[in-house]
Amino acid sequence: MIISAQKSRTELLETLEGKIFVFLIGCGACATACKSGGEEEVFRMEEWLCDAGKEVTGSMIIDEACHIMRAGRDLRQHKAQVEKAEALVVLCCGAGVQSISQNSPKQVVAALDSLFLGNIRRFGQYEEKCSLCGSCILNETAGICPVTNCAKGLLNGPCGGMEQGRCEADPDLDCAWVRIFERLEEQGRPGVFDRVVEPKDWTAKGTPGRRHIKS
Repeated sequence: MIISAQKSRTELLETLEGKIFVFLIGCGACATACKSGGEEEVFRMEEWLCDAGKEVTGSMIIDEACHIMRAGRDLRQHKAQVEKAEALVVLCCGAGVQSISQNSPKQVVAALDSLFLGNIRRFGQYEEKCSLCGSCILNETAGICPVTNCAKGLLNGPCGGMEQGRCEADPDLDCAWVRIFERLEEQGRPGVFDRVVEPKDWTAKGTPGRRHIKS
């Protein structure tokens, strides 16, 4: 899930300077789950914008704002309200914002900052577990990603600063490599410790904007 947070009201007002009529768009997926751009947040944003002297021409929640064709379809269903607006205020991650931008010539205002790809610990508590590096070694590290969970992104074991199983960079955290070793030991297999891992080939992450997958 993409974890996001709302931008400051000051920043939004600066971006909307000179604009009166706005249309609001939220996301029924990630932004709803992390309480940054769901139905409730869109409603509160509408109230605040009206208090700030703006006129909201309408609003909608897209099931998945990152779905380009669905975003286009939903915009067409609100054609009159969208056309009246001078700007579209989007409470979605960066991918959702660009889905809207691709489907409308209007100024699109991102109301959220995209923070990270997160796992849900419990409602309202999220943890970053994956860096989308493009070449997972999770099968060899007992399902624990060293690229993300090790403060230094080491691929061949803990650094010299690890002490009593704790991370040198943040002593409140368990060393990721100690966790990997202990889990592999419990499973009775050497895993990644059976080889020397070459430096990560970051080209697998892909050139920005050029990664496309067709099923």
